[in-house]
Order: sequence, then C-alpha cells, then structure tokens
Amino acid sequence: MTSSTYEHSVRLEVSRCMGCTTCLRRCPTEAIRIVDGHAKINEARCIDCGECIRVCEYQAKKAVVGKLEDMDGFRYKIALPSPSLYGQFDNLDDVDYVLDGLLKMGFDDVFEVAKAAELVSAYTRLYLKTEGVKLPVISSACPTVVRLIALRFPSLNDNVLHMLPPMEIAAKLARKKAKEQHPELEDGEIGVCFISPCPAKASYVKNGFADYKSNIDVVVSMSDVYFNLISKMSRSGESQISTESGMIGIGWASCGGQATALFNDEYIAADGIENVINVLDQIEDGNISNVKFIELNACTAGCVGGVLTVQNPYIAKSRLQSLRRYLPVSMNFLTPEEEKYIPELYLFDELPEYEPISLLSHSMAESMRMMADIQTLHDSLPGIDCGACGAPNCRALAEDCVKGLAHMQDCKIIF
Repeated sequence: MTSSTYEHSVRLEVSRCMGCTTCLRRCPTEAIRIVDGHAKINEARCIDCGECIRVCEYQAKKAVVGKLEDMDGFRYKIALPSPSLYGQFDNLDDVDYVLDGLLKMGFDDVFEVAKAAELVSAYTRLYLKTEGVKLPVISSACPTVVRLIALRFPSLNDNVLHMLPPMEIAAKLARKKAKEQHPELEDGEIGVCFISPCPAKASYVKNGFADYKSNIDVVVSMSDVYFNLISKMSRSGESQISTESGMIGIGWASCGGQATALFNDEYIAADGIENVINVLDQIEDGNISNVKFIELNACTAGCVGGVLTVQNPYIAKSRLQSLRRYLPVSMNFLTPEEEKYIPELYLFDELPEYEPISLLSHSMAESMRMMADIQTLHDSLPGIDCGACGAPNCRALAEDCVKGLAHMQDCKIIF
C-alpha cells in the first residue's frame, strides 16, 4: 500500500492554521512542516494518532469520520459500542442503560466490542502458547501502533500479533448473528456502525489490513453520539437488552486491560505515543527480555484517552473501575473444544506493506551518500531545534535539504 492509496482520517483545515508550530513539535513521526505560514502534513508519514488534533489551539486539525445519517441506507442497523464509551457517563452502574439507549436511537441491534475483546483475550492466551511465535508478541489492537511499526520499526513486523482487533471481530460476529436471526436479509442490507474513540480506527476501516476489507460500514465519533445517547438513556423500566461482557472486556478500554486479561505477569503495558515509541526502540535494540506480551496504546490511558471521547481519560478510567466491580470476570470463556485452535475469522495473514519513513533511497550507495550529506549539514546547524525553519528539529531540516524539500537559508538563526 502506498501513501497515495492510504486514506487518512486526520485532516488539516488550512484556513484555521496559524502556523504556531505546536503540532510540529508534538508529531511523533515528524510528518508536519510549516510552509508559507501554515502546517502541511506529509501523508506518507502520518499515522492518524490524533496528537495534532489534541494539541491544536485553533482547531485546525480535524478527524474525518462518518455520521449517523450514513446508516440510513441500511435496512438493519447494528451498533458496535467501544468499551471506552461506558466511561463517558457519570454514575453509570449498569451497562444495559447504554445498550438500551442505542436501541432507542434507532439501531436494531447492539453488539458489544467488549464481548469480542473477551474472545480475543481468550484466543491470545492460546496464541502465546503456539510454538514458533516470535517473542515478545506486540498487540495489534491499536491501528496507530500497527502503522507506526510498519513505517518506523519494520524489523518488528514479525512480532505483531496476527489477530484482528476486537472491533473487527465484533463486526463479523454481529453480521453472522443478524443473518441467523433474519435470514431474509441480504448482506448489503445489514449496516454495522462502530462508535469510535479515535480517528485511527476510522482509518483502519477505510484501508483494512493489506487485502483484507473491514466488515464495518460506518465509523462515527463517540463525541457525536454522546449527547444524542445521553438523552435516550433511561434508568427506569426494564432494559430491552442485557450486557454480554464482563470485567475483562470493559477493561480493554484502559491501558493494561488487554495484558492483564492474559493471566500472565510477563507483559509490558504502555500508553501515550512517546512512551510507545520508547518501548519499541527498546524492543528493537534487544533491551527487553523475559517479556512475552507488549500492549501498546497510542492514546494516554488507553482508548479512554482518544481524541474523539468526551470525558477526561483518568475520570473515565475511574468510572470504568467502579462499573467493573458489579460484573463477573468474563462472560465469554472458551469451551475445551474451542481451546484447541484459533478460528480463521480471528486471524489475518499479512500486514499492510508501507515504505519505511527512514528510507532515503532504494540504492545502498545513494543512501549512504545522503546520510553523510545529512550529517555534514546537521553539524553546520545551530542544534537548538527551535522549529523556526518549519521543520521539527535541525536533523529534520538537514534531511529535507538533502532531499531537495528545503534550503539551508530556511534556518532563521544562521541566515
């Protein structure tokens, strides 16, 4: 997959951009430059982490997701709520209120992503026991992390867990359930809507995994659904639907939830894109041993920290901890027969192929020449990484100059 075919879910509104360099400094893949007084995003480097959306004071960065109206064309509508959705509501003591509210919004069925997360946890435990698996296994649940590895840490591709994320498993199982209960429905009449905490999951749905096409039709923002949903939620009367997930599934909303569900203490769980990059650096350098599983969350505190959520991530995490007290550990343990092998529907064959962002040239000799030129230019720059040139640091400016994308005269300190 090339940068020209990858469809992003983070976009820049140039008219709002003031060229303040805040996003420039915070972008984890150095995908942003300031050109002619405005930010410019290099789509080949962007991982849709949403960090620029989070820090932009002028709201010049936007998440491109769907609308609830996009579901109107489907005869049968299914909602897939992320477990992080439950942490958005104050004093929520029963998940059923949320599920019932989604039905009252016009959905015909609700399939909890938390339920799928419990199944993925169970099969991940089996995956880790498989002979020949390269350790440490890195979770594939966060699309931002998967794309980051492909672009910046391609040597770790073999460590990525080849299991589809819970949102995708939920979509598959929801479609199967709808067909069983309503055999009169055609595949195209069933619409699946994922309520997302972040733009990266929208990008995943748009682009899929390599040649794999997502079973989700529409991704909507959690913040867009929140106010409509809260008006529909009722805490009186009997709910039309009951939760089918427990502590494990809801725990996936916060950093560490997936790892602790493996019932194994040989893991690392990290959140925040800078911490994620640091851990990946350590894995690549061979500095992490005696660890079987790595859970990485691009957003602070996990999915509860996504830029499309409403509530402060730590408040949402606290609410989920209170909510989990009333639930069983899991409602989706595997039977002895199911524990024999991982079903095909849970797995993907290949990761998408991208050109690593560190690649200077396909020619080794040319790459080495360019690296030497970059070092020479870097040594002549002031090294204060002020960002006034429009690049995030002096090393990036030197690289841009060697690639013909910038000029040394862009340095405001020297010239």
